[in-house]
Amino acid sequence: MAASEFDLISRYFKRPVASDMLGVGDDCALFTVTPGNQVATSMDLLLEHQHFFSDVDPVRLGHKSLAVNLSDLAAMGAKPIACLLGLALPRVDDPWLQGFSDGFHALAKQSLCPLIGGDTTRSSRDIAISVTVFGAVNPDVALKRSAGEPGDDVWVSGVFGAPDVAYRMLAGLIPMQEEILRQTRAALEMPLPRLELGRAIAGHARAAIDISDGLLQDLGHILEESGVGTRIDESLVPVHQALSGLSEDIRRHAVLCGGDLYELCFTAPPSEREKMVSISHRLGLPLTRIGELTSIPGLQLMNAQGHAVIPPGGGFDHFRDA
Repeated sequence: MAASEFDLISRYFKRPVASDMLGVGDDCALFTVTPGNQVATSMDLLLEHQHFFSDVDPVRLGHKSLAVNLSDLAAMGAKPIACLLGLALPRVDDPWLQGFSDGFHALAKQSLCPLIGGDTTRSSRDIAISVTVFGAVNPDVALKRSAGEPGDDVWVSGVFGAPDVAYRMLAGLIPMQEEILRQTRAALEMPLPRLELGRAIAGHARAAIDISDGLLQDLGHILEESGVGTRIDESLVPVHQALSGLSEDIRRHAVLCGGDLYELCFTAPPSEREKMVSISHRLGLPLTRIGELTSIPGLQLMNAQGHAVIPPGGGFDHFRDA
């Protein structure tokens, strides 16, 4: 007899949760929030053929499905509480479900973000994945896109370009180079949400955003919401070492406009520079100051010689790039 929807939920997604939570198996999930904190929540939708390739390792897909949402909590300085999962499948594939659930639950356990509910259904053709995360954050130190001020330093975490290069090679948009793909593919399929960083900079940084649609595009959201401009030194943006053998055009696009990165871009007063260096050392994570916010609207991109340069094309847009 074919497995029912409830069999699949029980077999692959039901796990014990903390004593102060009511999770998978009831009509609603329940959780508590520490007094003085607010609930931060975010939801992302991943569609087969649009957000991931059909042959992706299901363990990696399970990880990424949760990671992209946890990255949103990181960008606000929030601590994860729990998550919900919606999964639409064209058929029951037990090895795929086992791998997907293993990857999902491994990151959920690592990030202290247990799965407490959701839904499964049959789709007509492709896989669709929807994850909603809940976090807790002190509203007095929550990082918001609208909090940047002229004179703030602009910082980024990690290194740039690898996910975009891997994606475009797999999609046939740029020539395949197997060794470069080998070095960049994990960055595309196994992003690491910067939860520790988000909580560490809360109270020191002002505005923040995760880089899911490209550095220049996502930084532009901070500029718009904060009513400021910026001057960025392109030569300071940290580049993944695997990109050194690529053409300048491919490398620039990947670094400045490539999405699926899930590093943080944030602003902080110059008085916080030593704190950012300390946080970088403590977390073992590169933090790089790449520019500053200005009172003049717009984005100025400068080269190493201090001359203005033209940015490459914009970042990812689900409708424009469809």
